[in-house]
Amino acid sequence: MEILVASAIGILTAGGLYLVMRLRTFPVIMGISLLTYAVNVFLFASGRLTVGAPPILTDATTYADPLPQALVLTAIVISFGMTAVVVMIALGAYLGGDDDTVDDQPVEDAQ
Repeated sequence: MEILVASAIGILTAGGLYLVMRLRTFPVIMGISLLTYAVNVFLFASGRLTVGAPPILTDATTYADPLPQALVLTAIVISFGMTAVVVMIALGAYLGGDDDTVDDQPVEDAQ
C-alpha cells in the first residue's frame, strides 16, 4: 500500500513539475493543480495509512488520525480558490495581450 501511494505522489510531482516548466499558461495551471494534488496525497498519507481502522472516537488501539484529513480538506478548498484566481489572471493576460506565453517579453517598436 505504501509503495503505491509513494509512486502516486512521485508521478503527480513529476508530471506537475514537467507542466509547470512549459511556456504556455494552461499547462502551467494544470501543473500547479497536479502539484497541489501531490501535496494533498502526501498530507493524507502522513496520518498513517490504516485500512479498516475506526475513527478516533472509540477505545481502539489503532485508529484513523483526523488531523491530516482536516488538513487535506482545507488544502482542497484553498487550491480550488487559487486555481480559479490563476485562471482569471491568465485569461485577463491572454485577452489583454493576445498571447498566452509565460515569459512574454515586451516588443519594442522600431520607429
